Amino acid sequence: MLGRSRKMGDVNMVKYGLLINVARCIGCYNCWIACKDEHCGNEHPGYSASQPDYGHFWIKVVEKERGKFPKVKMTFIPVFCMHCDDAPCVKAARNGAVYQRTDGIIIIDPEKAVGQKELLAFCPYRMIYWNEEKNLPQKCTFCAHLLDQGFKEPRCVEVCPTDALIFGDLEDPNSRISQILTSVKPEVLHPQFDLKGRVFWINLPKRFIAGTVLYADTNECAEGVLVTLIGDEEKRTTKTNVFGDFEFENLKENADYTIIIEAPGYKSQVFKVKTRNDIYLGRIMLEKSVT
Repeated sequence: MLGRSRKMGDVNMVKYGLLINVARCIGCYNCWIACKDEHCGNEHPGYSASQPDYGHFWIKVVEKERGKFPKVKMTFIPVFCMHCDDAPCVKAARNGAVYQRTDGIIIIDPEKAVGQKELLAFCPYRMIYWNEEKNLPQKCTFCAHLLDQGFKEPRCVEVCPTDALIFGDLEDPNSRISQILTSVKPEVLHPQFDLKGRVFWINLPKRFIAGTVLYADTNECAEGVLVTLIGDEEKRTTKTNVFGDFEFENLKENADYTIIIEAPGYKSQVFKVKTRNDIYLGRIMLEKSVT
């Protein structure tokens, strides 16, 4: 009954959204598995037909490799249907086959949408998939069938072991997602689309500059060496760790930076770099200064 009142436009409707903390995602694919478990072989009348066992990624985990040997990082970026407030799929669908509920969730009607394969081309995020057997476009529903039964979150959020997925009411200032969004600046994928999506990200990977510092006279790792980064209206400092390594994260793309490495009794070294890519400066040997 709760689901019925929502579809009829209850004025006290929640406005659902999803926040993804990329820094917490470890690429375990629990979210993807839970989505398959909930939807493969299971019909949810009015919400979605069963998802095929193969070929559909209602949650797509993008694996992004960064840097170069020996400084290589792997970042995992979960991608969902954005449930856009200005969704092209809603506008393009015939006979109201795709609609946005008052709580913000976009549903592809599993009966009305039969045969409308052209809808795939109207999603710039490419998050609508074609079910060849059922002749039907399909996508993530935020597990609306469960939410309408009183569940607090979709299955993917429920099973995330690292709390990388935060789901809730964007209109409720006391909800966890709202409180987090007031304290951080979220990002969206492809902001140029300007579709007013309800899925947000924090800690999306930016450029990094890293290096390893050694003392040339002893060939030992240089621990505790001061490293300064200077950029346009930006200055940061750090110190090398026990292995002589240092790193600056979350840097702008295609920006000019100066790296200064200083240690008492040794000649300073200066590097000027541009962050077209992630940068590893390699092994940096500090020479003894002349006294």
